[in-house]
Amino acid sequence: MKNRKYNLLPYETIVKAAAGELEAVNAVIQNYIGYIKYLSYFQGSINDDIQDDLKASLMEALPKFRFDR
Repeated sequence: MKNRKYNLLPYETIVKAAAGELEAVNAVIQNYIGYIKYLSYFQGSINDDIQDDLKASLMEALPKFRFDR
């Protein structure tokens, strides 16, 4: 079930992404691509280095996601 108000990812997608499934990881990145571009906006344009670093940080954080909270 997808939450239309906040456009949240399904729980199953997050679990698969944390397990390292490539399609799920890509779905998570695509879900946050707008925010990543917003954060990488630097001096009037999108900085590709910042954007790549943010994507890498997101990919590193996925396996560390805690489901016990």
